[in-house]
Amino acid sequence: QVQLVESGGGLVQAGGSLRLSCAASGNIFSIRHMGWYRQAPGKEREMVAVITMGGSTNYTDSVKGRFTISRDNAKNTVFLQMTSLKPEDTATYYCNALVHKTAFSFVEVWGQGTLVTVSS
Repeated sequence: QVQLVESGGGLVQAGGSLRLSCAASGNIFSIRHMGWYRQAPGKEREMVAVITMGGSTNYTDSVKGRFTISRDNAKNTVFLQMTSLKPEDTATYYCNALVHKTAFSFVEVWGQGTLVTVSS
């Protein structure tokens, strides 16, 4: 089995910074992509940022220039560095990974979610 362990969520004031991390463990051949999604109360879950094994990234428009996603392939870990946080960023953030258990077998894995609250 594969598990994602998240950390870094919490309460921060507007304009502040927060760094989320998510480490994958278990039977892992490789991880094709890793990403962060978020869901605010009453809203649909949205993609925040994704990163491929090769380091290509995609961000939702609202976080471009403020958030940076990165990964450490050796540690099977993805990070989300969040700066200039706004109250609108308040949401539960979920880690996601497409994990190849073998070259031809994969599983989509989600973390448990970590709450990020940005106060005014």
